[in-house]
Amino acid sequence: MGHEFNDSPVLAKITALRPRNSAGLIHSFAAFGLLMGGLWLAHAGNRWAWLAGQMLLAVAFLQAFVLLHEAGHGSLFSSRRLNRVVGHLAGFVALIPFWSWQRIHHRHHRYTGWQDLDATTASLVPRPLGDAERYLVNFAWAAWLPLFVLSYRIQNYWHLPRVERYLQHPRDKFSVRINLAALTAGYAALLWYFGPKEVLGAVWLGLLLSFMIQELLILSQHTHVPQNVSDGRPVRLFPPVEQGQFTRSLRLPRWLSAFLLHFDAHELHHMYPSVPGYRLREIPVESGNEVSWWRWVIAAKRLPATDFFFSNWNNTGVRL
Repeated sequence: MGHEFNDSPVLAKITALRPRNSAGLIHSFAAFGLLMGGLWLAHAGNRWAWLAGQMLLAVAFLQAFVLLHEAGHGSLFSSRRLNRVVGHLAGFVALIPFWSWQRIHHRHHRYTGWQDLDATTASLVPRPLGDAERYLVNFAWAAWLPLFVLSYRIQNYWHLPRVERYLQHPRDKFSVRINLAALTAGYAALLWYFGPKEVLGAVWLGLLLSFMIQELLILSQHTHVPQNVSDGRPVRLFPPVEQGQFTRSLRLPRWLSAFLLHFDAHELHHMYPSVPGYRLREIPVESGNEVSWWRWVIAAKRLPATDFFFSNWNNTGVRL
């Protein structure tokens, strides 16, 4: 794919793919409408309405995660303030603090290709596993229980001592602490005012379904793809245009890909991280590691979690 990078017309077209406030507002209001509609149906007092509400909530929680990702890059809106406001709101709904997300995700892009230096993949560096851990991860993966996505949230964005290990500036540490405290207070206020039974009863299935989908989307992006391990040595960082080799893209139906701001086009996102997700498919560059989402899910679920998580296709011989 190297010839595209020296093609001036192509580079000019990619450079012109900038965020638009109108597009960001459309996607944000769509997610907000789904959330409000799901909550209204969940309280309609009818079993079928509640179930329909859970389907809407599952989509809303997923969309909040996508908006958080986009706002964290500053590419949802052209306005920096709007990116921050919607990023914090989306983070609240997605159960991920915006400041810790933004800083950890920035490190993820900086160290893509170096598994032990990337905070989001460091826990998957090959290592000996105890019998209990091996059984737990294999069982959860086979049973479609989103254990990974829960661990992903807690370790990478809520575990303050771990998050702070990746932060160098005192201002960043202060912002993350304030953000975690504010979200914790917000969730506590909701549970106190409405009651835990009321809150959890209204959203638990939608949240579970959303986590199940998010787990597949997140794991599709870098897991089981060959990565480097630094082992503490100085490393050469891979520039964005070289990072496609370390990631994978799914091929969702076009309408679904567009709705999710092309979150499935992960190679293009790493190669051109400043391009808004809703404009990624306008980039005239082919993805080398793109696979049908259904084919990937079937193949990934056939592998034990210990092989899928802690190995790659060079070792297992299974090219996902």
